[in-house]
Amino acid sequence: MPITYELIKTCKQTGARLGKVHTPHGSFDTPMFMPVGTLATVKTMSPEDLHDMNAKIILSNTYHLWLRPGEDIVKGAGGLHQFMNWDGPILTDSGGFQVFSLSDMRDIKEEGVHFRHHLSGEKLFFSPEIAMQIQNDLGSDIMMVLDECPPYPATYEYMKQSIARTSRWAERSLEAHARKEDQGLFGIIQGGEYEDLRKISAEDIISLDFPGYAIGGLSVGEPKEVMNRILEFTTPLMPAKKPRYLMGVGSPGSLIDGAIRGIDMFDCVLPTRIARNGTCMTSNGRLVVRNAKYARDYNPIDEQCDCYVCKNYTRAYIRHLINCNETFGFRLTTYHNLHFLLKLMEQVRAAINDDRLGDFKEAFFEQYGLNQPDAKDF
Repeated sequence: MPITYELIKTCKQTGARLGKVHTPHGSFDTPMFMPVGTLATVKTMSPEDLHDMNAKIILSNTYHLWLRPGEDIVKGAGGLHQFMNWDGPILTDSGGFQVFSLSDMRDIKEEGVHFRHHLSGEKLFFSPEIAMQIQNDLGSDIMMVLDECPPYPATYEYMKQSIARTSRWAERSLEAHARKEDQGLFGIIQGGEYEDLRKISAEDIISLDFPGYAIGGLSVGEPKEVMNRILEFTTPLMPAKKPRYLMGVGSPGSLIDGAIRGIDMFDCVLPTRIARNGTCMTSNGRLVVRNAKYARDYNPIDEQCDCYVCKNYTRAYIRHLINCNETFGFRLTTYHNLHFLLKLMEQVRAAINDDRLGDFKEAFFEQYGLNQPDAKDF
């Protein structure tokens, strides 16, 4: 099996897991945050930057690479690792979220989804078999089945039909997977906010014996309490000897909350997207560096941060770059935000190892300002 999980320790204080995922392109410690490289690049970052900040695995997007440049071009380069010059593990999502979120004109059928290209309006068709063929050609280490991504909120009856379709599509994805010897395929558990449907979906997907499992359909607009409730219910249903992946989550508080509830892997465009708006994550919470009050502020973005950016550049300089739309400014804020989250996960792993993740959360939330009644975790 190309993807295996090693459980190293369970935190006595919280039950969080310290582990290691092994892939054909190397291993990574968990809990781990995965920077998102949608189009075979993490925006403004080089592979060397990612190595420097200790990123061990990155995510690319099947849907977007299918449209541009085309999986045949990536395959011709020797696969995604060679194409983008990244020698570590790569996870590709199935493209399902983009199909359902980017196109307003879509028709979901049993055979797949008919929809329009989000840029050109061209009519397109996507199915479990097509998603697998693209990902096999891309050559990622971890692939995802095509699932239906219902909006929040969705009715109970709609969600019931949706998880049944997702289970059938998962079976078809397994059947279409042509490179089982060197690529792992993860199943996705859906069910929205309905615990009984989450249980049905988990039982269906786990019965197919994937090497890893993801929880989908969260961080799509539901309240934070709903997400945590569903995580607390769903993760105990998942195999202890396989990795657990929470899709689309990347705010600092949610990463800690997810780890406490047994999640091993996370991804999100949040740190790179907000960076391009001049918003930075710091040990004291959100800092919008483009604001006027930082025009003469010669301190680093975060005085407690040891990243390349905070060692070499001031808020005043970065503000100047951002407000002038200089690419270097976006590069600096992106580097800092990714470093911040990767460092946070290092601290989470250390706290699990020392059986003190609950104490770590309390201290982090207090300093970050997440204990305030009106606190926003991005």
